[in-house]
Amino acid sequence: MHNQPVLHKPQAMMFDMDGTLFETETVLLPAYHRTFEQLRSEGLYEGETPPESIILSSLGMLLEDIWARVMPGASRQTVDRANELLLELQLQFMEEGLSRLYPQVEETLETLHAQGVRLFIASNGLEGYVKGITRVHQLDRLLDGVYSAGEYQTETKTELVRLLMEQHGLQSAWMVGDRSSDVEAGKGNGQPVIGCRYADFGDDSELAGADVIITSFEQLLDVFNKAK
Repeated sequence: MHNQPVLHKPQAMMFDMDGTLFETETVLLPAYHRTFEQLRSEGLYEGETPPESIILSSLGMLLEDIWARVMPGASRQTVDRANELLLELQLQFMEEGLSRLYPQVEETLETLHAQGVRLFIASNGLEGYVKGITRVHQLDRLLDGVYSAGEYQTETKTELVRLLMEQHGLQSAWMVGDRSSDVEAGKGNGQPVIGCRYADFGDDSELAGADVIITSFEQLLDVFNKAK
């Protein structure tokens, strides 16, 4: 963990989902390969499945932007079907017990909740996917709200976080995430950013501008305890 600047204890914390709380690849990669098998069988896609590295490096983006990188030039019909299949299959794999949160996520959130910190999700994912994770992993009991670009139709995470803070009357909230969109969302709303550097995707430049970098989720408690 990098040297900590002077931070003040927040009313709330807002968490990205993929690569921050949730080990995305546990369900994403099997669902990704199955999706392309199905697209080929339906005559909507030809050729090899694009490399996993493309979708993994795109996590944190809006779905439209992800598919533009994975399948450039694909038809609207193909993209819509890919969205439908990917969501359905990821939820199926979650229900089958294949998905995992990062180590100490649940315990850390429980500690913060017990100390009176309001906890929120702010994700660029689809509503069903994000809420599916919180339900399967029983995080609902700890959360004050789950915000996704899919549900609120926001074009940027900065906009999503602004909406979240306005709707809950928050004056101070830390943004916790692993991608540049999380840094932009926190800073764009005048809030501190805790950068998470333990997922295998993304690179160091993603977190330029974060106030603190943590390399395991439980380090968030150290940052909170040292805040004024």
